[in-house]
Amino acid sequence: MADGSHIEWTEATWNPIAGCSVVSPGCTNCYAMRRVAPRLAANPATPHYAGTVKPSKAGYVWTGKIGIASDEVFTKPLRWKRPRMIFVNSTSDLFHEDIPDDVIDRVFAVMALCPQHTFQVLTKRSKRMREYLTAFDDHGQGKRFAWANAVPLGEWPVSKHHALAFIHRDSTPEHRALYCAPEPAWPLPNVWLGVSAEDQARADERVPDLLATPASIRFVSAEPLLGPIDFETLCTGWEFIDALKGMRYHDAPEPYVGATETCAKLDWIIVGGESGPGARPMRPDWTRSIRDQCAGAGVPFFFKQWGEWLDADQLFDQIERSGSFIARNGERWRQNRPLNFEGAASSAIFSAIPSNTIATARPFIVSASIGPDVCSTALSTTPCRSARCRSDEDADHLATMGFFDRGGRKTL
Repeated sequence: MADGSHIEWTEATWNPIAGCSVVSPGCTNCYAMRRVAPRLAANPATPHYAGTVKPSKAGYVWTGKIGIASDEVFTKPLRWKRPRMIFVNSTSDLFHEDIPDDVIDRVFAVMALCPQHTFQVLTKRSKRMREYLTAFDDHGQGKRFAWANAVPLGEWPVSKHHALAFIHRDSTPEHRALYCAPEPAWPLPNVWLGVSAEDQARADERVPDLLATPASIRFVSAEPLLGPIDFETLCTGWEFIDALKGMRYHDAPEPYVGATETCAKLDWIIVGGESGPGARPMRPDWTRSIRDQCAGAGVPFFFKQWGEWLDADQLFDQIERSGSFIARNGERWRQNRPLNFEGAASSAIFSAIPSNTIATARPFIVSASIGPDVCSTALSTTPCRSARCRSDEDADHLATMGFFDRGGRKTL
């Protein structure tokens, strides 16, 4: 857990739960499994990580053990006064099959008691998320009772009184008064729910569950992006869903053939390539396709990173080294000589290992939903004020919507 994060789309991480298990191809090189959990498992200050990973020939892997943190960790957001974007369980999955409902209740209780923060919950277990948040067909009343009845949280015990949550704001003997908080809105306005989808199969499986789940903001993290994804034509087996415009197209026997109806839609899509040893390349055309889908539907798009592999089109004057690349047709090319920057590599993804061979400025994104004159790192509509955006050298990036490399150069 950290007040501050290197993840570009959040500001802090909160990990009341540790441990996970591999569930799909996107988990293969999981950063939390390979790098974070092994370090924290050896740290006496974070005992709930003990036993969550084990060494193997492929590196550290999850054991499937789930660790629950102390009340001090559970209640940390309650003591953060300045509003933050908080990524929940960056080293676990809140809806993992081995996490009891009462533990999830405690997490939601804390989030409900912290309206100043925005919590970002990301899962690969979309079915359980949907089942958990739709267990009561009562506009969230049953879930609010469950959260209010969650076990005492350190110095912040929560109890239920009809539809209201009571918080012991001051537990000193002379001040035993309870503070009666208003009933939380439903769905919680400060909780964003998202699913990870690394390819079309996972998007078809998880995004419909997300759309069927009550949420104030619904987002998809397509990272690591391992294949193309068409968010406008998700297939559930008997219908197609346009998740960007919020439409369902039935493909079923009469009388449903051709019928359409509206549904919830996605509010935000993140795209990123894989990083670290053994990273799998992300093809630029996959990324461009998602960007264009978002632009057409007015859905905010966040390009996080190329990962270990970068588009070489705009990097020839920055990189002078040997390496391998993936042609746009997917063919891998390796040769122990410098690449011919004027020829063969002109339509390639260039291997960017190590990353210090390239300029180190942070990536910069133009929002696909709010036009080319505004930069966006999430759902913001605030004009970009960075020095790079104001410089004459990079002024032309405001003229055309696209992506920029780590040096601030346009790549897509």
